[in-house]
Order: sequence, then structure tokens, then C-alpha cells
Amino acid sequence: MNTIELIEKSKIVVIVRGVAKDKLIPLAEAMYEGGIRVMECTYDATGKLPDEENAENIAMLTKHFGDRMAIGAGTVLTRKQVQLTKEAGGKFIISPDTCEEIIKETKALGLVSIPGAITPSEAAAASRAGADFVKMFPIDFYGPRYLKTVATPLSHVRFLAVNGINENNMAEYLEAGACGVGVGSGIVNKKLIEEGNFEAITLLARKYTERLP
Repeated sequence: MNTIELIEKSKIVVIVRGVAKDKLIPLAEAMYEGGIRVMECTYDATGKLPDEENAENIAMLTKHFGDRMAIGAGTVLTRKQVQLTKEAGGKFIISPDTCEEIIKETKALGLVSIPGAITPSEAAAASRAGADFVKMFPIDFYGPRYLKTVATPLSHVRFLAVNGINENNMAEYLEAGACGVGVGSGIVNKKLIEEGNFEAITLLARKYTERLP
């Protein structure tokens, strides 16, 4: 199964940001036990976490999981970050915006492209540039009805709903036309991670995977 098919089948991309390196594999294994199969490690736009360190985290995870889980990068804003992700074995590139240069670089390197957009014009432009999915972000300010309104005429675009997604509203976005969702703190609970309570992380993941339509 390729990465696009895996995202479409599993429907949930977990967003991991600001988690210590030594906690990443236990976190990812806990999520895997809960049914998660797609995970992004975000680059830090502030520069506090160097790009190379995030790429090292991606490489560590891809080596550990092999084909069991698709690992990719989030908050990708530069071509260098795309290249680092490719070298690390990452499978997909997620950005907060629509940047044709990033989309083109992603596709040229054989990775799955998931740029961010919120308007019909941005979503259509991303698709024309070669995006495989379009991340509707920040969708929580607009809601499922807005997503359905945009997705209806742009039925050829695969949408992911991101921001403010939880286990209670996830189905609404999927029914409105999203083929998947992005989930962050609803599963990646920093307090539980610090406590080493990874069994609780597994339970959080199951709350989502068991509610998939």
C-alpha cells in the first residue's frame, strides 16, 4: 500500500510537535497500538529545534517502523526541509500554506504533497501545482459546512481537515467531504508523555480510530 492509499484508508494523521527525542518511539508505538498509521514530525519555524534535528527524528522513526507506519514532516516552509525529509526517509510533506515551489520540490523528490489552504482559490491552485491532498487549515474557524461548500465543486481534490479536530467532531468533517483529518493534542497529550503514561496515549488513539465511519 502506498502512502496516499494509507492516508485514505487510515484517515487520521497525527501531528507531533515539541516532543523530546527519547519519547518519540514510545509515543509512536503507543499510537500504533491504538490504530494510528500516519504521523508527522513538525519542523520548528522559530529555529529553536534545528531542521537537522527534526530530520534526525524522522530518520529514527522511519528506521524503527519500516513499513508499519508512514512518517512525514509538518510545517514545511523551505526546499531544504523537503530535501532533509527525503534524505531521512520521510514519506510526505505537510505545509501550513500553498507554496508552488514546495509542492514542485516535494513531487520532484517522489514524496506525497499536502499543502495548506483555506479558500477555494488556494485549494484549486494547490491541486493544479500537483498536490496529492489539500490540508484545509485552520478549519475550526469555518466548520464542516464550509468544508462541504468548498469540497462540492472541487470534488477532484482530496481534503484533510486540520485544526480543532477531536473525537466528537471528526465524523462531521469526514461526512462533509474530508478524506481524512489531522489530530494533535487530542492524542499527543504532553502531560501523559512526560509522565511516561503511554498506555493512556493508546487509549486516546483508540477513541479516534474506533469512531471512524
